[in-house]
Amino acid sequence: MPKASRSVTVVIPARYGSLRFPGKPLVELNGKPMIQHVYERAVACRAVSDVLVATDDERIKQAVERFGGRVIMVTGEYRTGTDRVAAVARMFAGEYFVDLQGDEIPLNPELLTDLIEPFLESGVSMGTLKRVMDPTEDLLNPAVVKVVTDARGDALYFSRAPIPFVRDDPGKQVIGGLHYIHLGLYMYKKETLLRFAALPTSRLEDAEKLEQLRALDHGIRIRVWETNHASLRIDRPEDVPDVADRLQQFEAVRRELQHSRVFFKS
Repeated sequence: MPKASRSVTVVIPARYGSLRFPGKPLVELNGKPMIQHVYERAVACRAVSDVLVATDDERIKQAVERFGGRVIMVTGEYRTGTDRVAAVARMFAGEYFVDLQGDEIPLNPELLTDLIEPFLESGVSMGTLKRVMDPTEDLLNPAVVKVVTDARGDALYFSRAPIPFVRDDPGKQVIGGLHYIHLGLYMYKKETLLRFAALPTSRLEDAEKLEQLRALDHGIRIRVWETNHASLRIDRPEDVPDVADRLQQFEAVRRELQHSRVFFKS
């Protein structure tokens, strides 16, 4: 499969010292550390030219090296994963950088393509993805970040709260086509990424603990494209069994589809 003709570097920030789940990038999911699942899907994306993990922890570095991945140590105090990605961008000559969170597992590499290809065609300087919320998802769950956009597709706001708030719906249920989940990846032109990292933490960013609000607070437009591809996210240790089970189910379906294609070609 041909790779990208333009320089698109995916950086996966991976920190060991998460307050809610220390060592999260190394949690085992069906025989592989989580960081390996994220890395392998990024490498498989046809729109990506380079992938590397940025970490401050020797244990994560060794784990990535064991499965043959590229990894760089980025030490020091960084406010967010994106600030760590910016530190990597200062070391490399790439044109475009994708920040793929180390706890966001794309089930299909085409999820990344859904961001990269329209971004390169659009001329915008920062972009991300949204997905229609499933009716079974919890609109009130603060771990699920929601996004609302304007008619052009630019983000109006991101929140852990249920946005938009539907006044006349007492049940506060997900409404298809109205409620969208925000996925944990961003794409930047290099100069915008470096500008973002130089900005002070905004009050909204600090309140919601959402780094993308720093961009909105300082006038950086964020274009949001929709994807139909799913991703799996782990926030707390209790999420691990469900994510491992869903990964296993997805891989079983994928193998069955590959077997069917081989069967019909023979």
